[in-house]
Amino acid sequence: MTVSVTHATEEASPLRGLLPLWVGAGIYALFLLAGNRLLIDPDTMWQITVGQWIIDHGAAPETDVYSFTMRGQPWISTQWLAQVIYAKVYAAFGWSGPVVLAAGAIAATFALLTRFLSRHLSESTTLVFVAAALALTAPHAVARPHVLALPLMVGWVGGMFAAADRRAAPSFWLLPLMALWANLHGGFVLGLALIAPIALDAVWSAEARLRQPLIVRWAAFGIAALLTSFATPYGWNALLASQKILGLGAALPLIMEWKPPDFGSLGALEVCLLAGIGLALYRGIQLPPLRIVLLLGLVHMALAQSRAGEILALLGPLVLAAPLARQIGGADNVDPNATPPRRGVPFAAVAVVMLAGTLAYASVHRFEPHPSGSPVAAVAALKQLNLARVFNDYDFGGYLIANGVAPFIDGRTELYGEKFFVDHNAASGLMKPENLFRLLEQYKIEATLMRTQSAATKLLDHVDGWQKVYADDIATIHLRKAGAVHTVEPAVNPNAK
Repeated sequence: MTVSVTHATEEASPLRGLLPLWVGAGIYALFLLAGNRLLIDPDTMWQITVGQWIIDHGAAPETDVYSFTMRGQPWISTQWLAQVIYAKVYAAFGWSGPVVLAAGAIAATFALLTRFLSRHLSESTTLVFVAAALALTAPHAVARPHVLALPLMVGWVGGMFAAADRRAAPSFWLLPLMALWANLHGGFVLGLALIAPIALDAVWSAEARLRQPLIVRWAAFGIAALLTSFATPYGWNALLASQKILGLGAALPLIMEWKPPDFGSLGALEVCLLAGIGLALYRGIQLPPLRIVLLLGLVHMALAQSRAGEILALLGPLVLAAPLARQIGGADNVDPNATPPRRGVPFAAVAVVMLAGTLAYASVHRFEPHPSGSPVAAVAALKQLNLARVFNDYDFGGYLIANGVAPFIDGRTELYGEKFFVDHNAASGLMKPENLFRLLEQYKIEATLMRTQSAATKLLDHVDGWQKVYADDIATIHLRKAGAVHTVEPAVNPNAK
């Protein structure tokens, strides 16, 4: 009896260790079913257009070729590889391609996070962290380049923390992740910035006699990672490009994803922060000093910018996992001499089910961008006017680029700069009405394409010299026309042919 029980506890269950697979498959299915939610950001359209331009020209862009306000000005795309991938899958599968690609990247991200956490924490604790991370990440989960970089971020930081927990230096086999990350998204700068504090944590926790060689190995890894990040079409300029975004100053708080979170109503970030504080107070959780610094830094980023919530969600648990496991209990132990379970069959079965489910769902469901950022009928009417200088709503820029119309402004805020963006925002929102008329004259605007409910649209309805020629629930076109009087403007029927 005793022998049989002992043997049973040492043998690993065939299903043990499959939590990352189940998490990845479940999250993939979730985002596939909510596929159009991944296409809610109009920037996806210009990202695909830029990717196709790169494919057609066999080179990464170095100047703007799309807008009429900044044409020919220096502009580089640190997301060039992600844009090419999106363009390829869009060309092959239509909008199903970007949806499946983004859903797969998000699923891989959470599968990796689960894998790293389950090395230290129990499955139930791991799932709590994963659920919190999903709640914080979901608002920014859209088919854009940053989503393709998320698995690399988790793999890179998770690999460094795994080394720090062993009081060792990371393997140089992590460097290909940095090379790929640097070509997919400008967020690779964060990965470089985290090397030093994680290295200090590893050195701080190591025995005194091991610290000097550990410093040397981490320094070598850091230098190699920096040099690896230069392996892009732009070399070290890709690293400097991130400074242009962070240097946008007053423009950043005007962009939805860069705004600080709103605590006027209870949201996921507040719930997670309060729950974390409550757990720390209840259990007396203690962290090493440098991990406290890292965690507080991630919290500060999330409080300063909404888009950083996903960084806290995905990297915060990696900061906490090992120290937390030592205090609240970790993963169940399995005899290291036990025969490893065979997991090939479950992996293959899940892969087949996911593929079949994707094909079946894509065959009956139409994926398409959200109408709010796609003024289809208005742009069709605009193109018939054969105009070259159109003042557009910021969110319409991506659709204009994708349809061959040169925008006044679009989502490439780093190209336009702080002053230009702030001026446009003040003009379209009528915070400074004089800005609107100044820009219309300065850039010799021939027509405007603005949201029907925007303040600028409502004002132009009552300004002589501008004639409303098209309007629907999404967009309105005003045409500059000498002699047009708003009191006698013709009624607009968007369904007229």
